[in-house]
Amino acid sequence: MANEPQAVQGDADIDRYLSYLLTEKGLSANTLEAYGRDLSHFHAFAITQGCADIRTVDTPVVIDYLRQLRKEGLSPRSRGRHLVTLRGLFRYLRQFSLISKDPVRNIDLPKLKLKLPDVLNPDEVRRLLEAPDHKTPRGLRDGAMLELTYASGLRVSELINVKVREVNLEAGFVRVFGKGSKERVVPIGRFALDRVTRYLEAGRPLLLKGVTSDVLFVGRAGKALSRQSFWMIIKKYAKQAGINKNVKPHSLRHSFASHLLEGGADLRAVQMMLGHSDITTTQIYTHVVQEQLVKMHQKYHPRG
Repeated sequence: MANEPQAVQGDADIDRYLSYLLTEKGLSANTLEAYGRDLSHFHAFAITQGCADIRTVDTPVVIDYLRQLRKEGLSPRSRGRHLVTLRGLFRYLRQFSLISKDPVRNIDLPKLKLKLPDVLNPDEVRRLLEAPDHKTPRGLRDGAMLELTYASGLRVSELINVKVREVNLEAGFVRVFGKGSKERVVPIGRFALDRVTRYLEAGRPLLLKGVTSDVLFVGRAGKALSRQSFWMIIKKYAKQAGINKNVKPHSLRHSFASHLLEGGADLRAVQMMLGHSDITTTQIYTHVVQEQLVKMHQKYHPRG
């Protein structure tokens, strides 16, 4: 099978874990490949420490491995990714009683330098959303895509894979399938509803040219657009709108979250709409809001 995870030479437990992630967790082929590389790298190190059997690994071996990664020049973020991968493996082994003690449980992630996401201010968002020519089928499609991304905070992969049947225009929500095929329902909002409705009525039929497709946003021959296509779309309209920031496909998702929190939205509600499994991922947007408040205070307060 094309999606079968690549086997890690020498340890059956790791191979079974990768198969478990594929069949039970529904992880993508790219994610499984990355996990396989990380676990293969760790297993090779463990063998040098006398732990050819992954079940014999203890906490000092894991700590030495993280030190080795640092010597190899890996950043805290990359080392953290390796540790998260190991946490998953040993949690799996513990869950199925294959080991009695989790060697990774009490090891903390490397401290990361906070990286704030790119966020557009409301005026920049307005200019970006008004940039497409809504008199053309392609402009109607592009405008609907931009509006829906900002209205619902969708990831690019979610946006380009939305099916027509997953949009409920009457109730005003969209059903999306995020990471690990997790389903969530997100409100759309009246502006995006209007744009999507106009696209469905006057844009999509002309783009299809008689071809049938279940994908909402169609490209050539009724096929779904690629991530690269959306990257080109958002770059094009950001330039037209005169936005000098480095606007990326995720910029509207970041702006969605930040603007909701600025308006007083509950952090957990935003977490649910974004589809974050861990609220600490969502909390980065509170830092964006705080930073903006500091700048506003400095600019407008007499003693700022």
